[in-house]
Amino acid sequence: MERLDIDAKVENLQEVTDFVEANLEKADCPMKTQMQIVVAVEEIFVNIASYAYEGKVGRACVVFEYFENGNYVDITFEDTGIPYNPLEKEDPDITLSAEQRAIGGLGIYMVKKSMDDMRYRYEDGKNILTIEKKL
Repeated sequence: MERLDIDAKVENLQEVTDFVEANLEKADCPMKTQMQIVVAVEEIFVNIASYAYEGKVGRACVVFEYFENGNYVDITFEDTGIPYNPLEKEDPDITLSAEQRAIGGLGIYMVKKSMDDMRYRYEDGKNILTIEKKL
């Protein structure tokens, strides 16, 4: 298990993606899967940085775990911002045109569709969101 504790600022996105990519490379993750995971990580981290602390700077923790026996990774995001479960947000109606759709929600929808599992819990004052992807 590897951890990265960092200020939840959009400017730190590159450090977060570098951390995840380095660990995916150690796990011999295929490039296509790596790209899907990095897009998901970007979406989640930017959401934390943009919304969790209502314009203030808070902390975020990214935990990377590789499970060799099952050949999958879990990436967990923790923050102490506003309690928010993105899995409760209704999926956007993608049959509508971009102009007809409500703003927001498309990024998390894409994360849900590209990952094998996504779990959320609020515990000890923390939002804890885990994405899982088979390699």
